[in-house]
Amino acid sequence: MEKIFRPSPKSFKNTFCVFQEVVLSSLEGLKVQYESKSGSSYYYTKVGIYRLSNHWGRLANSKWRLEAMEPESESKTKLGFAPWTHFYPDNAEEELYYLEMNYSKNTVNYQHKNNPDYNGKAILRTSFETTKKIKQIRNLLNLTSWAKYFEYEDLDLLRKEIIEELIFTNKTLEEIKRALI
Repeated sequence: MEKIFRPSPKSFKNTFCVFQEVVLSSLEGLKVQYESKSGSSYYYTKVGIYRLSNHWGRLANSKWRLEAMEPESESKTKLGFAPWTHFYPDNAEEELYYLEMNYSKNTVNYQHKNNPDYNGKAILRTSFETTKKIKQIRNLLNLTSWAKYFEYEDLDLLRKEIIEELIFTNKTLEEIKRALI
């Protein structure tokens, strides 16, 4: 009989990870190895972890995000998978995060500097600074009241110019706006 792989519970503390949503049939032959008080189920394999849950984001002392399938599944409960190599250290003091903009979906997200896709161009920030920049970018994307102070022909181009400065420089939003007026 094959020994059940089970990581130490401490191995998840203070981690950042992006899970990819997968189909429920991925769990065939696997047994629940841990069930949290909040109802999430965990299935461990030698390559990674499956998490079945109806909530994602901040979990106790970790930041775990789910990248949804295309097209997105209807169910509120989603199954995510992440290889062990995609768990990165997290803390509040270090500049560990950078911002990534998806203009086709009009969304902004943060990624960890240890992500193999990081090209070193986006500015690294602490968790707090990253959260602040995300809020500013989401306001730029969803509101238009801020734009009444600018002369522009294309609001989307103006948004992009400001967002790129927020992602790739250390300028404050106020400094960026002042330079454009």
